Amino acid sequence: MIVVETFRGRTTAEQGVEIVERKGKGHPDSICDSVMDAISVALSREYMREFGTILHHNIDKGLLAAGRTVKRFGGGRILKPMELIIGDRATFSAGEKEIPVREIAVETAKEWLRENLRFVDPEKHVKYRVVLAEGSAELTDIFSRRGGCREANDTSAAVGYHPLSPTETLILKLEEHLNSAGFKERFPETGEDVKVMGLRRGRDLEITVAMPLLAGDVHSEREYFQRKRLVQEEMRAFADSLGHPDFRKITLHYNTLDKQGRGLSGVYLSLLGTSAEDADSGQVGRGNRVNGLISLNRPMGTEAAAGKNPVSHVGKIYNVLAHKIAREIYESTEGIKEVYVVMLSRIGSPIDRPRMANARLLLERGKRIRDVAEKVEEIIERELEGINTFCLELARGEHRIC
Repeated sequence: MIVVETFRGRTTAEQGVEIVERKGKGHPDSICDSVMDAISVALSREYMREFGTILHHNIDKGLLAAGRTVKRFGGGRILKPMELIIGDRATFSAGEKEIPVREIAVETAKEWLRENLRFVDPEKHVKYRVVLAEGSAELTDIFSRRGGCREANDTSAAVGYHPLSPTETLILKLEEHLNSAGFKERFPETGEDVKVMGLRRGRDLEITVAMPLLAGDVHSEREYFQRKRLVQEEMRAFADSLGHPDFRKITLHYNTLDKQGRGLSGVYLSLLGTSAEDADSGQVGRGNRVNGLISLNRPMGTEAAAGKNPVSHVGKIYNVLAHKIAREIYESTEGIKEVYVVMLSRIGSPIDRPRMANARLLLERGKRIRDVAEKVEEIIERELEGINTFCLELARGEHRIC
């Protein structure tokens, strides 16, 4: 069922207060999301290679338990490694063929850590516990049923929207800048555990950034605050370059728990670049939504998309697809200020036939819903017709998940 209706109100950018958050790739929650989804991609690739189809799996229950360190100016040491717990379900064999699921999961996790966290040695700094098990008979049976599309393995709802507000765009770009190769080359003393929080009131934007400096590169409290000042100036310059004319004033705060005169207790230092080394554990689903943001002014679903299988689990498929459809509607239809797409599945129904696909359109003045409804319905129908291709794109890791 497809329903196109008018959304009445103001755009997110027109609201008086807006709050937006992004967690960078070194944040413990982002590590969990990214690693578990990388494992899903790796398993999908192996299933396709061995069987020509993607078999049942959901690698969406993951926990990164923080380790313990001792830090000093100029260095420190690891007292206890982090522990990555990998769950939940996978197919270990089909016919007479066995799949080395546990080995694939661990090696994929190590590869992701090696490629994304410069100072984490996946052999020394992380322990791995694989708690994957076979899936239930009924959910596994979905993958052996014939038909053009897989049946949904859950009754679940998802929401997507477009376009991003200026605040969302700036917060996303700022974090991506802070974790870019160019920034890390200029400021190699900064870690990957970046968290950016934006608060807009009217046209004034206040940004709070947390990002550790590496203990091995900072030899005194004085040097810490000198380097911090340079990093903060670079952040402010970058934010200013993106912000105008949407904002009247941009205020940027950096590592606000710091307190001069308290030595190690008053600075944010890290050995490995992530707070998971000793301060903060991570969990799948607690981080960014599939468009890379946590936007408090927007409707958000509760599903953790990362790690879910890409061909029957609508908690992944519909979450990403709803944003894709919203973007397509906005970019190809005149007279729309903002689009929200809500999708609802029913367990057992083919994924190309959602129980509800609802497009809510905030229209320009003078535009009527009947002017655009037919075109919007056609866009939704076209995207649903191509859902098998879209699912294969998900299986290859071609869409952002966090």
